[in-house]
Amino acid sequence: MTSEEVLVTNITLDDVHLAAERIRALARNTPLLASHLFSELAGVETWFKCENLQTGGAFKIRGALNFLMALSAEDRKRGVVTFSSGNHAQAVAMAAAHLGVQATIVMPTDAPRSKVESTRRFPATIVFFDRLKENREAIAARIAEESGATVIPSYDHPLIVAGQGTVALEILNENPNLESIVVPVGGGGLLSGTLIVAKTLRPGIRVFGAEPQQANDWALSLKAGHRTAIAPPATIADGLRTNIPGAVTFPIVKSMIEDILLVSEDEIKAAVRFLLTRMKLLTEPSGAVGAAAVMQHLLPGGIRSTGVILSGGNVDLDVLADICVAN
Repeated sequence: MTSEEVLVTNITLDDVHLAAERIRALARNTPLLASHLFSELAGVETWFKCENLQTGGAFKIRGALNFLMALSAEDRKRGVVTFSSGNHAQAVAMAAAHLGVQATIVMPTDAPRSKVESTRRFPATIVFFDRLKENREAIAARIAEESGATVIPSYDHPLIVAGQGTVALEILNENPNLESIVVPVGGGGLLSGTLIVAKTLRPGIRVFGAEPQQANDWALSLKAGHRTAIAPPATIADGLRTNIPGAVTFPIVKSMIEDILLVSEDEIKAAVRFLLTRMKLLTEPSGAVGAAAVMQHLLPGGIRSTGVILSGGNVDLDVLADICVAN
């Protein structure tokens, strides 16, 4: 058995239930909503898990808080460091403030302004880097070595995966008869956690990832059978700009996923507009990628119902304005 296979088998439904208990004080059980119009247009009964209404505006608080809660008191005293373009950054800053832990956040210089400002609301130190010239993991590792802080990966850790799996736990507790779930995929923490929960509770359920065509590292990697890197992707879905699947998350996804659904930039924008104007749900482009895939009839025929995770709602107003005026 390889080390990757050990990681797959070592994250269980029990870990997700434990995470659910740990995060209860700060994370919300977000609503599961349906739209008759969307379902009619998509040709499948669709239920939206509204993580755009989550504490901090995205699902990331689940994994970040689970990780921090699992640290020893001594580790918390030494602080934490993480790297993120926004939602995970804010989640770690928020969770650390909740627990009185010092946090350092490594963020790209081109991170969305709204996400930088949201992170700055908490007593965390932000270190900026150029994503085209510098390596965020190396910067975080150097800070951790110098300070003794613990690195909190944005997706590639069992505690993060277990925390994100609580989304699927809530979905299936509320609607256990769904035939499929569609999950936006960047690093793969949310998709991995969803697969572990869904396939344990409902082995026959069909789970799909959704990613932008311009950030298709998962589709390429699964086709190749191994992790495959791409150039830094230029997609409006800033939360999905990873260029290679995670070492922890890839084997989990590879072993259980049915398919990765690819959507264009225009299709992502159309989904954001529909969710905002017809359902009054504000989503960021990354959060709307799963909805875009279902809107474009990318699910295989025969699926009668699906859950779609709207993973976040933190979007700059100028970006939203551009999306809303585009036709």
